[in-house]
Amino acid sequence: GMNIFPFDLPTDKDVILVNATIEGKYKFRLALDTAATHTTIDSNVLHFAGYPLKNSKGEIEVETSNGIIVAELYDITNLECLSIIHKKFEVQVYDFLAHGITSDYDGIVGLNFFKNNKICIDFKKQKITIDN
Repeated sequence: GMNIFPFDLPTDKDVILVNATIEGKYKFRLALDTAATHTTIDSNVLHFAGYPLKNSKGEIEVETSNGIIVAELYDITNLECLSIIHKKFEVQVYDFLAHGITSDYDGIVGLNFFKNNKICIDFKKQKITIDN
């Protein structure tokens, strides 16, 4: 079916923000970044959602605007964003604040999250349509 989500138009330094939940109850906000391949989450969100930070699957180098950093890989049991639910979905995790990132969002939803879905970002009507 079709799901429609309104969004605020980004200004120069803003991003499109979308709501997400872990395990159906831990709510947080992700920036929709069409330049990002992978989904990245602040380690504080993971901590609040009850994931032991020691349970990392491994490390990966991630290129950020602040240079290359090392992120940890985790499988999220249930990650929902824009009506799409992924089970056992791999995300990259690092401490945003420790790396000098302060923002009103807790991560980035990458393009890999939308595999097998049709997504339309309509800037004219300020809405995102998901066809799943």
